[in-house]
Amino acid sequence: MKLLLVLLLFGCSHLYAQSSLKNSMVLGEKIYVRKCAACHGKSGLGKEKRIPPLANSDYLANNQESSLRGILFGLKGEITVNGVNYNRKMKAVKLSDLEVANVMNFIQNSWGNKNDAQVSEIEVRNIRSKYSEKQ
Repeated sequence: MKLLLVLLLFGCSHLYAQSSLKNSMVLGEKIYVRKCAACHGKSGLGKEKRIPPLANSDYLANNQESSLRGILFGLKGEITVNGVNYNRKMKAVKLSDLEVANVMNFIQNSWGNKNDAQVSEIEVRNIRSKYSEKQ
């Protein structure tokens, strides 16, 4: 009986997490279209040699915290995405912590990217707090 209860609770929490990620992605897509698509494109392909792609991005897969800092504070200096060097400035995007989490969840699970670890509002808030003094 206890095992059945544990399995039931685990199953429900897993379904909730999947549903929560999907909801976050739906909200994140709307934010992406409004705030990011003008530069990175509707399909996340970027602009050749000027603006890095978000689609199938090895940089996003390997640098989540740096990617979040880029959204929060902007990005300057050279980065390498899918073997191509980019060295243009990206301005910070004025979004709430929840909006940053939602847009990141959308980007990390679209166009060939896959990340089951959902970015949370708390995680974004902690990064904002940790690095805001250093910016």
